[in-house]
Amino acid sequence: MKFHTFSGETPAEALKRAQNECGENALVISTKQIRKKTISSSALYEVVVAIEDMPTQSVQKVEPKQIKSGEDVLFSLSEAAKQISQIAQATSDSSFSGSTKATEKALPNEDLGDIKNEINKLADKIKLIQEMFWEEKAPHRNHLAIPSEFSEIYKLAKTSGMGKDHLENIMNLTLEHMPSRMKNSSETIKRYFQVLLRKLIPVRVESEASKGNKRVMMFVGPTGVGKTTTIAKLAARYSYIQEKRSKVGIITLDTYRIGAVEQLFAYAKMMRLPIEDVVDPNDFNSALSSLGHCDIILIDTMGSSQYDKEKLVKLNKFLQNSQMQIDVNLVLSAGCKLEDLKEIYKNFSFLEIDTLIFTKFDETKVFGTIFSLIYDTDKPVSYFSIGQEVPDDLVPASSDFLVECILDGFEKKRGKDGNTGK
Repeated sequence: MKFHTFSGETPAEALKRAQNECGENALVISTKQIRKKTISSSALYEVVVAIEDMPTQSVQKVEPKQIKSGEDVLFSLSEAAKQISQIAQATSDSSFSGSTKATEKALPNEDLGDIKNEINKLADKIKLIQEMFWEEKAPHRNHLAIPSEFSEIYKLAKTSGMGKDHLENIMNLTLEHMPSRMKNSSETIKRYFQVLLRKLIPVRVESEASKGNKRVMMFVGPTGVGKTTTIAKLAARYSYIQEKRSKVGIITLDTYRIGAVEQLFAYAKMMRLPIEDVVDPNDFNSALSSLGHCDIILIDTMGSSQYDKEKLVKLNKFLQNSQMQIDVNLVLSAGCKLEDLKEIYKNFSFLEIDTLIFTKFDETKVFGTIFSLIYDTDKPVSYFSIGQEVPDDLVPASSDFLVECILDGFEKKRGKDGNTGK
């Protein structure tokens, strides 16, 4: 039994195409409207038919680039099994939601039973093949005892860039705590996996500055990750966007790059915010005192290679000389490789990092690396920079948003629409 889908501007047109292609003996499974008629486009109807057999197609030579890897095959099989399961569910409903009276007449109860049996047989065969592929790939998973139903979520997590040891730990946690009744469906497995990932991502919830609770925030990190732009976004957010507006002041310690200093001064002038530049650590407290009337003080620092010990030691002198409590934010690029992220964190960690900020979400498709760094360091994440626009492309971090990026990819509109629940 094979299923084919045809479309047309009317049900009759779609049915005519089905008859021309599959013959008069094709069984109509369903007829539904998939697009309504508008001023600029016509309506679109879809007809699904089933036939016993189709003429054998000529075998085409498969080019090398068309050959899929074992994991790709597993992923495809998982998708096919999911679709077949949906069809089987549809056949168990004799009313066929959306079908016409003619369709109901065309499918007596005995035919429905035959179709369902054939579908179940096909689903069983696909599951058997899926399990064979899964077992064959077991050595590459360190022989983890993971059911084949987990193949889809395993592939998504692996291709996300998540560390191998972290993926194995999460898989084992999922297998250990997931109720057995949920393990037979790839959809329920994915939902459970998402919930588990969210719980493993610590997030610092954004809070507004209050009277007498001054906040001093220093931003450190490698050159080119976007610290200056992130500070400009936060300055605008705190002083103009939040419901309770705060008095914001800026200090720049980045005197090595004239362009960065000029850029920050330009942002401060545009937003009418006070700004101080400091060269010597001994002058740091004077700059903090001059901004004493501000609720929030944002400190920009020179970009530094994680291997440039001289610059890192000088940064630490500013912190050690400060008479105020300073919140240290490590700014990192989302597109960095996991090994580089670990090395950067390791060499900046002596500054006693309080929270992480990830930038350049729009410049990568791999987000499992972010999860792995957070999982390793257990440091909370506070903000995500999702684009270049100031101040719009900055959102408070949330575990929901990050997990969606890891498993489904990044969509900029998610952040802008505020779909970043904590």
